[in-house]
Amino acid sequence: MEFLRGWLCACLRKEKSKRGQGEEGGEGEDAEGPTWDFFFHLGTLQIATNFFSDLNLLGHGGFGPVFKGLMPNGEEVAVKKLSMNSRQGQREFTNEVKLLLKLQHKNLVTLLGCCAEGPEKMLVYEYLPNKSLDCFLFDKSKASSLNWTKRYEIIYGVAKGLLYLHEEAPERIIHRDIKASNILLDELLNPKISDFGLARLFPGEDTHMETFRISGTYGYMAPEYAMHGFLSVKSDVFSYGVLVLEIVSGRKNHDSKLGEEKADLLSYAWKLYQEGNSLALVDSSLSKFNRDETAMCIQLGLLCCQATVAERPDMGNVHLVLSSDSFTLPKPGKPGIHGRGGRWTTNYSTTTKSNATTSTSTGVTKACIDSGLIEDYSRNNISFSSIDEGR
Repeated sequence: MEFLRGWLCACLRKEKSKRGQGEEGGEGEDAEGPTWDFFFHLGTLQIATNFFSDLNLLGHGGFGPVFKGLMPNGEEVAVKKLSMNSRQGQREFTNEVKLLLKLQHKNLVTLLGCCAEGPEKMLVYEYLPNKSLDCFLFDKSKASSLNWTKRYEIIYGVAKGLLYLHEEAPERIIHRDIKASNILLDELLNPKISDFGLARLFPGEDTHMETFRISGTYGYMAPEYAMHGFLSVKSDVFSYGVLVLEIVSGRKNHDSKLGEEKADLLSYAWKLYQEGNSLALVDSSLSKFNRDETAMCIQLGLLCCQATVAERPDMGNVHLVLSSDSFTLPKPGKPGIHGRGGRWTTNYSTTTKSNATTSTSTGVTKACIDSGLIEDYSRNNISFSSIDEGR
C-alpha cells in the first residue's frame, strides 16, 4: 500500500504542476505540503463517520458503502469505503483517483482526497445532501420535487459534464457507467456525475477501442459494447439517452411490473413515437411541463440510443440542441435494444456513405434532408404533428 500511496502522491504533484500551483515551491516543503494534505488519516475518517456507523450510511456504490462524515473543521464529506478483499476494488480505486485528479467541472463530483492505510482504501468526496438522482426519480413520494424545469436542468447539466469528459478535459475520458444512481444532486438539485471507477482514458487522438473486459450496468450499456467490446464516446451517449428517457418518464429502463408492452423503456418509447403519441411517456407526477421541450427530449433520447453508432449524436451536438432555441433533429430509427428477452440489434460502423455531405457524428446526411427525414425545431414554435410522425 505504500507503493500505492507513493504513486498517488507522484500523480498529485504532476497534476498540481500542470495547473501551475507548484512552480514556485519546487521540491521544498511548500510544494510537499499540499500534496500530503490530499491524504486523510484513517483515524480522522473513523471519527468523522462515527466509526462507519450505520447511522452515517448514505448508500452503497459499485465497490462499497458510502458514509457521511463530519471533519474537525466542520466540513461535511462523503467517504467511499472500498472492499478490503477485492482486487477489483483496488484497481477501481487507483483508476478513480488518477482520473479525478485531472478533472475540474461543476457537473462532476469533486474528489477531496483519499486514504490508503494498510488494507483500507477510501475516497473522500464533497458531500451532496440530496444523494443520487434515482432516490428522487424512482420514488413516487419524492418525484414531485423534480418539476419539469428541474428535470430539464439535470438533463442539460449531465450533458455538459459528459461534453467536458469527451471533448474539453485534458484527456478524453469515457465514463462507461452513466446511470441515475451515478448522478448526484447538490442542495439545489444540480447534477454531478460521480463514480469514475470504470472510466477509461483515451490518450492522444484515439476515439475508440475494442476490449474483452466489459464493465457497466445492464440496461444502460450500448449494444456494440455489451456484445462486441467496441468502446467509444458513443457508448456514453447511448447510456445518456437511456437516462434522458428515464428522467422524462420517471421510471427505470426496465420494469417487469408494468407488463410486457411497457416493461422495456426503449421499446415502449419507440412504440409511442411511431404512433405519434410520445408525450404519453411523460411521468404522471408532472402536472405541468413544457410540451415542446419534453417532446424534443424524448426524440433526443431515442437518437442517442440508435443501433448504428454513427447515427447517434456526439455530446457536442446534444449540448447544442439543449442550449439552442432553434435546431435541427433527425427522426430516430429503432433503438439499439428491444426488450430484455429479445435480441440486441447493433451496427458499430462509424463511417458514412460516400455521398454523405454533413456531420458523420450525428449521422445526418444530405440524403436524409432531401427525403424529409430531418425536422426543424424552434422551441418556441413547434408543430407536434411533425414531432410525432416519426414512423
